[in-house]
Amino acid sequence: MLKVKQPVGGLIRELRLLTGLTQEQFAASLGVTYSTINRWENGRSQPSPIAMKLIQQRLEEMGEQGKELLEKYLGN
Repeated sequence: MLKVKQPVGGLIRELRLLTGLTQEQFAASLGVTYSTINRWENGRSQPSPIAMKLIQQRLEEMGEQGKELLEKYLGN
C-alpha cells in the first residue's frame, strides 16, 4: 500500500485539475461515481487500494508533473 504524506484528497483534486477534468469526468475515467470523487477530495473517505493504483498509473503517465505530485503526496 502507498504511504500518504499529505491528505489524498489534495492529490486527487490536483490531478483532476491538471488533467482538466470535472469530478464527473474523472469519476468516469476511474470507474467510480461523482459522489465518490467528491468524498475523496473532501476527505470524507479514502480511495480503495485498487483506485489508488489507477490514480498512481495516471500520475506516472503524466511524466514530470505526475512525478512531482507523487513525491509531494505519496513520497514516491
